[in-house]
Amino acid sequence: MTAIASLTRVEVDYARGCALGPVDLALAPGEIVALVGPSGCGKSTALRLLAGLEQPTRGTVTRAAGKGQTSVVFQAHTLAPWLSARDNVALPLELAGTSKREAQAAADEALRKVGLAAALNARPAQLSGGMAMRAALARALVTRPRLLLLDEPFAALDEITRRALADDVLALAAELKPTVVFVTHNVEEAVYMAHRVVVMTPGPGRIAGEAAIDGPVVRPPDFRTTEPFRAAAEAVSTLLAQATERAA
Repeated sequence: MTAIASLTRVEVDYARGCALGPVDLALAPGEIVALVGPSGCGKSTALRLLAGLEQPTRGTVTRAAGKGQTSVVFQAHTLAPWLSARDNVALPLELAGTSKREAQAAADEALRKVGLAAALNARPAQLSGGMAMRAALARALVTRPRLLLLDEPFAALDEITRRALADDVLALAAELKPTVVFVTHNVEEAVYMAHRVVVMTPGPGRIAGEAAIDGPVVRPPDFRTTEPFRAAAEAVSTLLAQATERAA
């Protein structure tokens, strides 16, 4: 099966030295992968490489997703403050040449799917943090991307909102079936959301190991209390601790 995107022997150098690598990572169509590791390990750098926003110093980045087929959601929602939620979500389609009427109809549907049908005309300043992130998610998904990249999008949100948004992402992933890469510091969040959790070492980030997570894409309400979830969380935590100890 052809990978949607891959990193092959990739390394990235900044002025301060090597920040990432070497890293090998291949993403299968439709899978959800979480990247977990300490601050400064290169998780966000890996995401930018996959998005085509940065080039490696050494190694090869391969992206099967074509123009307009990759979407990124950052920790800050990056919504245009002068536009309504509807216009923000419609913008990627309009920039790609879709008529305003069709783009806004698609935006309305995307906002409905993330629970914002009543906030179509609200501007970002009128939205709560969770609502703004839902709008950003709708904007990312309105183009029906093959590759969805999420860079700690829930980090600034409270736990209840984080959990609700995690379920929203998984429901949308089950429907639209993009390949998803999710960057987080939170082990339990990673295990809840991913088919595969990739653990990275302290910088320069390398892959210390990974854990596969069994279960349906849309998690049952009691998933966090099940033995597979607890065992996977413990396995990821152990990998993370071992990687940190080796780097010390």
